[in-house]
Amino acid sequence: MPTLIKTNSFPSLRSMMEDFWNTDRFFDKPLFSGEQLPAVNVRETKDNFELEVAAPGFKKDDFKVSTGNGLITISAETSSEQKEEKENYTRKEFSKSAFTRSFKLPENVLEEKIKASYKDGLLVIDLKKSDKALTAKKEVKID
Repeated sequence: MPTLIKTNSFPSLRSMMEDFWNTDRFFDKPLFSGEQLPAVNVRETKDNFELEVAAPGFKKDDFKVSTGNGLITISAETSSEQKEEKENYTRKEFSKSAFTRSFKLPENVLEEKIKASYKDGLLVIDLKKSDKALTAKKEVKID
């Protein structure tokens, strides 16, 4: 039975520091455990696989979904900056958030039928099943 297999990316510095100071958990898992990555639900039906990526705070245009080398890769990056200038001070705040998740695709996924949509913090990727193997590289448009 074909399955999707996740790969881990590096976690944020914040999650590594939290792991370090929370000694009850630090020694129970690898340093780069990827806990700050968004949660992903994988569902299989008779006709397709469905990935649900919980990524609130991102906009549709922040995402990139692509396939290649038997993988589907989901990445997103967003940043914001706020600047306030007064007579005797300047306050500037900024933030940046990014992630990348990759999953090994089963050979029976029809690449040209992959669809993605994003609404209310949830990216949903529909992977139609087929009898032929995934071979080419493709970027997926997000609706």
